[in-house]
Formats: sequence, C-alpha cells, structure tokens
Amino acid sequence: MKLLKLITNTKISLITLCLGGISLGMTEFMMMGVLPDVAKTLSISIPSAGNLISIYALGVIIGAPIMVAVLGKYPPKKVLIGLMITVASGNILFSFAPTYELLLAARFLVGLPHGAFFGIGAVVASRLADPGSEAKSVSVMFAGLTIANIIGVPLGTFIGHNVSWRISFLLVSVIALITAASIKLWLPVLPSQSETKFSDSLKVFKKPELWIIIGISAIGTGGLFAWISYIAPLMTEVAHFSSNMITPIMVIAGLGMAVGNFIGGRLADKFSPLKTTSYLLLAMIVTLILVALLSHIKIAAILLTFITGALAFAVIAPMQMLMIGAAKGAEMLASSSMQASANTGNALGAFLGGMPIAAYGFTSPQYVGAGLAFGGFLLCMLLTSLLNNRTKLKTAIA
Repeated sequence: MKLLKLITNTKISLITLCLGGISLGMTEFMMMGVLPDVAKTLSISIPSAGNLISIYALGVIIGAPIMVAVLGKYPPKKVLIGLMITVASGNILFSFAPTYELLLAARFLVGLPHGAFFGIGAVVASRLADPGSEAKSVSVMFAGLTIANIIGVPLGTFIGHNVSWRISFLLVSVIALITAASIKLWLPVLPSQSETKFSDSLKVFKKPELWIIIGISAIGTGGLFAWISYIAPLMTEVAHFSSNMITPIMVIAGLGMAVGNFIGGRLADKFSPLKTTSYLLLAMIVTLILVALLSHIKIAAILLTFITGALAFAVIAPMQMLMIGAAKGAEMLASSSMQASANTGNALGAFLGGMPIAAYGFTSPQYVGAGLAFGGFLLCMLLTSLLNNRTKLKTAIA
C-alpha cells in the first residue's frame, strides 16, 4: 500500500509541474498569435508589437541565473510556488496595462521566472523519479509546453481574435494560480539541492563540457526556431494552403511535439542523454532538408510538420538530463542556464533563418536550420570525444 501511495503521489506531483509548463508555454507562444490584435489595440506597428516577444526572451535569459542565485538556497517547493505567483502577477499586469511601455515591463517581468521554473522543475522531477526513469519524469513537465501548443495557444488566440487578447492573458494568470495551489497541495517537500554558495556553484562552469552542452542547446535548437518562425509563409506561399489552415497546421505541429517529448525522455533513459541528443539532431538535419525539398507537396508538408515538431521536442529532455548529469552540485543553476541558452537559440534561429528569404524564398530557412542542427551535432561529437578521452586517461592512470 505504501508503494502504491508513493507512485500515485509522484504522478500527481509531476502533473503540478506540467501545469506550470502549460502556463509558461501559453505566456510565451500565445503572444505570436495575438500580435496583430495587440498592435491594433495600442495603435502601434507589428514590428513594435514584436518587441513584446523579444523582451520576454530577454527576461528569460537574465532571470534564469539571477533567480536561481537568489532563490536556490530555499526549498524547491516554496520557490516554485513563488515563481508561479510571479507569472500570474506579470500576466495580470499585462492584461490591464494601458500603455506600450507598461506592457513591455510586464512581459519582461513575466519572462524572469520562466528559466528558473523549468530549470528547478527539471531537477525536482528527476529527484522524484524512480531510478532509470529520470528523463521520462522530466519529459512529463515539458509536456506542459506541448499541451499549451495543442490546446492553450489556439484557444487563447481564438479568444484574442474574437473577444480580447487581455482576457487571453488573464486566463493564463488563472492557470498559473491553479499551478501554485496544486504545487502547495501535492508537491512533496524537498530540501534545497545543497548549501553550496552561489559563487561556488559558478565554479561548475569551469568545466568545458558544460559550455559544449550550452552550445548544443543554443545552436542545435536554433534549427527548430529557423523552421517554426517561418512556418506560416512556408505553408501559404510554398505548400499553397489557405491562411485559415495555419491554426490546424500548428495543432499538428503541437501534436508532433507531444509525441516527440514522450519518446525523447524514454530514449534518453534507455540509451544515454548524449547518444539520444546526437541521433535526434542528425535526424533533424535530414528532416529539415526534406521540408525544404518537399513542402510544395501538401501531404508531404503536413507529414513533415508532424515529424519536425516531434524531433524538435524529443531532444529537450535528453539535453536537460545531459546538463544535470554534468553539473553535480550546481544542478539547478546549470539546468536553468539551459533555458537561457534555448532562448538564445530562439533568437539565433529566427534571425539567421530570416536572412536568406528575400533572395532564396521561404524554403531557405530550412537549410539554415539544418546547418544549425549540424552545428549542434558536431558539438555532440566533440563532447563524446572529450568524455571518451577523459575515460581513457582515467583507465590509463588506474
């Protein structure tokens, strides 16, 4: 009976982290869907409204290490509750902000807890898991992002178009508050990871493998964002779908992400995080090239949308476990840094993917994405070589 109770409690506790992923996923991605509505309400240009996306990413990059530095010494349960309350408060402020400047401030505020929540949450999920199921548990939390893309973002975008985008972000606030309450009720009380000072935790970044892993995240995931940032014009101008089909196509991408997230965690547990990451990035290279070559065929375009979404999210849990395993003693700081590097990949993929469009059309971002994924794969090979050489050196000394 005690074992059954433990298993049940663990599943519920992981669901609380999944809810947090839903609220943060909606906060991040829903802005892209309601951008024209926000611009119209404030009488500003689309590029100006686009700054609300960029400043959120800036908040993630800055907030991830700073919030872990400030809050890392406290019990994870209290920290996660506080982070969700901050998400709720930031979205409430965004919902009622009357000026563009206040909206920017609110988006920056709500971006600050993003990296810290996923970073700390990933470590918590791995600590709640049974031995050998750590990556699977982490993938449960990141499943919240896929649910957000399948259900939350389309729903919020529909409300934003037909009623008010302010109500959409109030809905996110409600989900964040529900998450905070569920964490309080169902997440076990865990001690802080260690009593290590933040200055001592920073020493973990002296390890070259950590910087290689950060590079894998920033460059490798850039392939995802080179693809998804320009998926709408790819589908309308190359595959010749009507604009009304974009929402269903994004749902298909979201379904692929959900399947990939599920599979990625299990592959990392069965094989290893590094080997899984390497092969998934290799598969991403091939798939993005196929997207560029075959998107003029509608059936192929739909099928590849699902596959690309699956590969993009399959790599998340393995990379997170790769970082946690390499950063003993500073897991939460390193795990949060992965979120900052992923948002760097967001900016890098979108920027580089957009550069060749004017000259080479809407299939060109896929080649850029394949190049970025190849860069991530090369870094995986470098990390493999580094770890193999270190093992051989230890064996020779022994």
